[in-house]
Amino acid sequence: FEICICIPAVFVNGFACKDPKTAVVEDFYFSGLHMAGNTSNKQGSIVTAVNVAQIAGLNTLGVSLARVDYAPYGQNPPHLHPRATEILTVLEGSLYVGFVTSNPENKLFSKVLNKGDVFVFPQGLIHFQFNIENNEAIAIAALSSKNPGVITIANAVFGSKQTISDDILAKAFQVDKNIVDHIQAQF
Repeated sequence: FEICICIPAVFVNGFACKDPKTAVVEDFYFSGLHMAGNTSNKQGSIVTAVNVAQIAGLNTLGVSLARVDYAPYGQNPPHLHPRATEILTVLEGSLYVGFVTSNPENKLFSKVLNKGDVFVFPQGLIHFQFNIENNEAIAIAALSSKNPGVITIANAVFGSKQTISDDILAKAFQVDKNIVDHIQAQF
């Protein structure tokens, strides 16, 4: 049996490696996925991530996990993971899910998932989940990276720190600048 922890004082993807001689069981443990997250926000969802930031022993192992709780009609808005493919399993409820392929096709692959159903979101592609019922929903996602990253599209485009010029966004989305200003004000 060998613990996959790296040489001490070395950083891998920004996370310090731990000397295997000083590893403890807590480096491989997380408790809390049994608890529902607070979904009272604008999107009506909350993601509880379990990655290398929560479990040091995941460093260099290439996997992570997340619990996603959805309020009735809540959504995990369009986003992408730059460093991971995601596989999502519905534990409770029904979700409308999908992803969009890259340019120039921009093809939508979507499906309604029910309890026990599984769907894959390829690495780097924009994807979403929407709770289609008036009941709470729960899903578990496994990701192919210890640190998958997340870029929420609306936040990145309309809520960037140092806003993108409304001229650029108006042209990109083919709308009036006042509409862009209104959307940016939401962030």
